[in-house]
Amino acid sequence: MSDRVSAGATVHWIGAGLSTGSGLATLCDTAGRVRLWHRTEERAARALDALGLAGRAEPRAYTSTALARELAPGDVVVSMLPAPEHAALLAVCVRERAHFACSSYVSDAVLEQVPEAARAGLVVLTEAGLDPGIDHLFAHSLAGRARSAIGDDTAGVSYSLTSYCGGVPAVPNDFRYRFSWAPAGVLNALRSPARYIEDGAETTAGRPWEATRRLIVEGETFEAYPNRDSVPFVEQYGLPSAWQPRTFVRGTLRLDGWLRAWDDVFEELRGGDDARITALAGELAAAHPTTEADRDRVVLAVSLDVRAPQGRTWSGRYLLDLVGDARESAMARCVSRPLALGVRHILDGSLPPGLNRAAETAARSGQWLGELAREGIDFTLRVDQ
Repeated sequence: MSDRVSAGATVHWIGAGLSTGSGLATLCDTAGRVRLWHRTEERAARALDALGLAGRAEPRAYTSTALARELAPGDVVVSMLPAPEHAALLAVCVRERAHFACSSYVSDAVLEQVPEAARAGLVVLTEAGLDPGIDHLFAHSLAGRARSAIGDDTAGVSYSLTSYCGGVPAVPNDFRYRFSWAPAGVLNALRSPARYIEDGAETTAGRPWEATRRLIVEGETFEAYPNRDSVPFVEQYGLPSAWQPRTFVRGTLRLDGWLRAWDDVFEELRGGDDARITALAGELAAAHPTTEADRDRVVLAVSLDVRAPQGRTWSGRYLLDLVGDARESAMARCVSRPLALGVRHILDGSLPPGLNRAAETAARSGQWLGELAREGIDFTLRVDQ
């Protein structure tokens, strides 16, 4: 591995969609120069105006060629583009010796480029938003606290970890949801099998919504279902191999009544082909949009319950519950601020070359959570032992 390329003074933020919020403003306070790249320079300028950042960041019209011309070694590129576009953008970064950051899961196409990036001394920061991102920080913190209380090598220990996150309407509607993200992405996620651990065994739900269960959070009833593949995160979260998981689920949270309200959608998902699902996405977006008058709500609940011999127990719970306001949606705040924090750690040299996922230890997660709390990401922690 080469020495780490010293971070330069310029941050290039690519895209100004729904998740670009006040995190960009914090970078304008700390980076030497910030450029916002959008489809046209005019649209980038309008986005800066809307964020109150006119004159503090430079608008640019995005193409990969135009970006490459302005990149200098050590610059940081922040991708807010759709996840399938990250790999091509990372390739530009590696060629021009720039660091890379995004809030998305690590794709195989991105992972293939990590060794070359590491050899070049470049940081590749991923999974540094809300989910994935803050959920990782909560889980690492809980795992570290439980390990300190119980002991890594204690025999006969079992645990249950659940991590549920959702963006929902602050004021419930009959459909129990409003579309602010691409509807096709929501529907296709529901068409993808989910793997998780239940009753001590790996389980797969071919139709994730059929595994929906009630979830009580601070006395409020929600509905939650497994999403993606939870199993690899057992190792990623640093839970001791001597401990046995009873339940390990990462999933999606919805308002109470969502399952019933979406009956017709699920019927379409069972039998519709790709063309029909694409058409359905358009119909749902038109019928249930998020308007300027609507406020969103983000709820992230992460719990770890541990049972040890002689009746010893330990449990911890993090809860983040934020509502958007006229200045910024809750989702934009919760995605952009941890991502901006990660970029600042690239700038200060504290992230090593190669792949980084948010903060990957309990100690570093505690540091990140402290910084996020000071910057307006409010959450609570409860521990019982």
